[in-house]
Amino acid sequence: MKQEKVNKIIKILDKEYGDVDIALNFSNVFELMVATILSAQCTDKRVNIVTSTLFKKYKTIKDYANADLKEFENDIKSTGFYRNKAKNIIETANVVLNKFNGVVPKTMEELTTLKGVARKTANIVLGSGYGINVGIAVDTHVIRLTNLIGLSKNSDPKKIEKDLMKIIPKKHWKNISFMIQTLGRRVCIARRPKCDICPVNKLCNYYNKKVKN
Repeated sequence: MKQEKVNKIIKILDKEYGDVDIALNFSNVFELMVATILSAQCTDKRVNIVTSTLFKKYKTIKDYANADLKEFENDIKSTGFYRNKAKNIIETANVVLNKFNGVVPKTMEELTTLKGVARKTANIVLGSGYGINVGIAVDTHVIRLTNLIGLSKNSDPKKIEKDLMKIIPKKHWKNISFMIQTLGRRVCIARRPKCDICPVNKLCNYYNKKVKN
């Protein structure tokens, strides 16, 4: 029953938001990784504002590796948690340069050895940077909506990712995150969900429970 439900949800979301791609701006894989690290606890809109200047100032991985920590902190300050992010990005740039010959790794195992890169960031880098699907990027929107809809009962991102990988065909692993995120931003807004106009409301546990009550 769940698989049938999942297939219907994917079909609906693909029809509604199938053309939606990653919201972060970047021109190469390292910039994508930087933008994704900056997006932790920050909106994509804010990150794009910051990187519009950042990417002009730091043009190469070497520029990031040699960046002054305090200056870099100031450059990304408005994204929040800027001290950790600055330290992680500069350290990661040095590792990519010295350990990976200036090329962002193409495996989950290697990527997750980098500072500031957990599975979510690695999945985004692999999927949107290299076209490699080994998992599903789970952010706050995906956590919240998969629980509301009933695709997972877990709150831990790694467990949610495993749940989704079991029921979502691999060809949809990259786009399912973007589609769910878009649904979360446009319709299933955290404090005021627009359940009545949600395209998947009839398949949503939260909505059906609310209707019954």
